[in-house]
Amino acid sequence: MKQERVSVIAGNAFATSDAQGDMEVDPRAPVGLFSFDTRFLSHWVLRVDGERLKALSRDDMTYFETRFFLVPGKASHYVDADVSVIRHRSLDDSFNERIIVLNHSPEPAELTVRMEMGSDFADLAEISRPRHRDITVTADIVSGQLRLCYERARFSREAIVSSTAPVDVDRRGMTFRIRLAPQGQWETDLHISMTVRGEGGRDMRADLTTHRHHVRREMREDLRDWLDRAPQLVAEREPLARMYRGSLTDLAALRYQPLSYPDRILIGGLPWATSLYGRDSIVACLQTLPFTPELTPATLRMLALLQGGQLDDAHDEEPGKIVTELRYGEAAAFGDQPTSLYYGAADTTPLFVVLLDEYERWSGDATLVRQLRHPARMALDWIDEYGDLTGDGYLRYQSRNTRDGTVNQSWKDSDGAIVDRHGRQPDLPRATCELQGYAYDAKRRGARLAREFWGDPAYADRLEREAAELKRRFNRDFWLPRRECYALALGPDGEPVDALASNMGHLMWSGIVEDERAAAVADQLVGPDLFSGWGVRTFAAGQRPYNPVGSHLGAVWPSDNALIAAGLRRYGHDVQAGRVIGGIFDMAQTLGGPVPEVIAGYPRDLTKYPVQLPVAGRPQAWSSGALLMLLATALGLTPCGENLLVDPALPDGFGRIELLDVPGRWGHADAYGRDRSAGEPGRRRLH
Repeated sequence: MKQERVSVIAGNAFATSDAQGDMEVDPRAPVGLFSFDTRFLSHWVLRVDGERLKALSRDDMTYFETRFFLVPGKASHYVDADVSVIRHRSLDDSFNERIIVLNHSPEPAELTVRMEMGSDFADLAEISRPRHRDITVTADIVSGQLRLCYERARFSREAIVSSTAPVDVDRRGMTFRIRLAPQGQWETDLHISMTVRGEGGRDMRADLTTHRHHVRREMREDLRDWLDRAPQLVAEREPLARMYRGSLTDLAALRYQPLSYPDRILIGGLPWATSLYGRDSIVACLQTLPFTPELTPATLRMLALLQGGQLDDAHDEEPGKIVTELRYGEAAAFGDQPTSLYYGAADTTPLFVVLLDEYERWSGDATLVRQLRHPARMALDWIDEYGDLTGDGYLRYQSRNTRDGTVNQSWKDSDGAIVDRHGRQPDLPRATCELQGYAYDAKRRGARLAREFWGDPAYADRLEREAAELKRRFNRDFWLPRRECYALALGPDGEPVDALASNMGHLMWSGIVEDERAAAVADQLVGPDLFSGWGVRTFAAGQRPYNPVGSHLGAVWPSDNALIAAGLRRYGHDVQAGRVIGGIFDMAQTLGGPVPEVIAGYPRDLTKYPVQLPVAGRPQAWSSGALLMLLATALGLTPCGENLLVDPALPDGFGRIELLDVPGRWGHADAYGRDRSAGEPGRRRLH
């Protein structure tokens, strides 16, 4: 049976334990205390009189705070246990745990409380098989502190454990010998500070001190302000409001402040993507513009700051390319993996331009558009100068790094994700279909920015011509008339990869699909081969590689479905969009808690329950954001000049919903909608 995992998160740090609050190395999962891609605690086990504790209950208070209620001994002792223990854990700029021991006996009690401690300082990237490191452990008996330190050349990480109660310290932990009065209690606060040293021994986390001390004092207020700034959802179907608030809270938990950067942006998610992921951040910002628009300017500036400026094969870097991944761990620092700054994705660069334009449409922030003119033009230039690898006008990918580079540099980035219906992989470089949609959209949006904000109508005209030509060629070369769908990709010689896959929904979202083909695409997306009942599968059933538990070969991704639903509504296929929206919301409601990154693609009428996959992270920025985007799609929220256009098409069962105080260039506006069974309100333009 799968061991339950309990996590708290704050910024770039997270701690994961078992249901008792203990941490022990597990090669199947990142268990311990992590910050900036390094595990600062790998062993954290509490014993009372030599016994491990058993769980009675747990109170998950917020994303950064939880309490464990425990007793010593076996389950048969629960009813009449004389001693119980509360572990109150919180995470901010440091890890904090208050241990409270309660004596329920009418007699005094003498107990030995011991916390075993240790660290392997493993890189998050090597959790399945962490290598041995020489760790310096110093037990300071006078100060009552335990210091754990790892150094490799300029790379230095240190954890310091201290206690507020008198303690005996040794190299393996801390021991408290306590005496409890009848019905009495004892407590101590354990505090773990984490140090990330850079050049010259400087603590790089110290740059975050002002922000993090503020958050430590006022994290609850910070969360309350975050929720208050977002629109208020009033829903006749109560679970909708609960899921909405849960998604906003998950996004609050996933905000972090990168080293040497003044603002907070989103990490990808727990447990593996606890740093900046360009694709995830861009998509999450696109999903959340009607709700939490403040995430977008900081993200765009950060991505512009890290934009590629040279040719670097090891990191797949090219001038104008937008970063895919930013890591701070040891493997990245010494080039064991190319992830200190890795650019191995072909979609982040056009999506950067898409996000910049979409942000201006919602916010009216012309200043940022002008400030990011050069990075945006570099991104547009990259599409043709470096993205067109065969000279046929299509955006393609092939890693420059032949040893460690990502093979498939699209959102379906697993090695075997791009195959035809018989399982054959095309040669490289590959042109997946959704990349062409992103490039088309980026050129059209870049043309608007050039004409309206950059004062360059000639450049705008050129981009519009290129977009129109791309759309014409795309609909000629990618369309498979016998299957009435678009090819998943083209190989280097233009041969189509004839698989039916969810990527077609991204094409509708980008607008590259010809109007007369939209109905066929829409029917395919919600047909029995692609639509599981919970959502659209990544790869259609009935094809040889199909696997309902294959993440890109048949599983269902909420982030994928959010773009698909938006594309369906863009082309007026509201009924099909409603099926997708309803399926994802049903899945989220059934599972409860954070929306998983991916679920299995089993037919809904077979399993009756959404089957989770072990690889799926929770929470994930673009999964939590997917629920928000689906809500905005159901309401038909579209910026239209200085107004917000509302065109609702709610799935059956949604009842009446009101989204109040939607922020934008219009100030704040309200949106209303009812499902079809309750009658539809007319289209409204709100100021």
